[in-house]
Amino acid sequence: MKLIGKVEARQGSRILILRCDPAQLPRLYAETVDRKMRPVGRIVDVFGNIRSPFASIVCRRPCDIQPGDKIFAK
Repeated sequence: MKLIGKVEARQGSRILILRCDPAQLPRLYAETVDRKMRPVGRIVDVFGNIRSPFASIVCRRPCDIQPGDKIFAK
């Protein structure tokens, strides 16, 4: 399990915006899980500055993840 980053914002009920660690950028379309190993969704975009990139995740179903929660890749 690899830490992707922390949730910065939610857009609607199915899109999460994460601030990523620039040394450990996630792969596109990687499956993600929360800290309790529950599936969250897939990474669909990595964007922003090289020093502090962001990633967007589309959740499989409406998610209850709050800003500040950590997200991991399998």
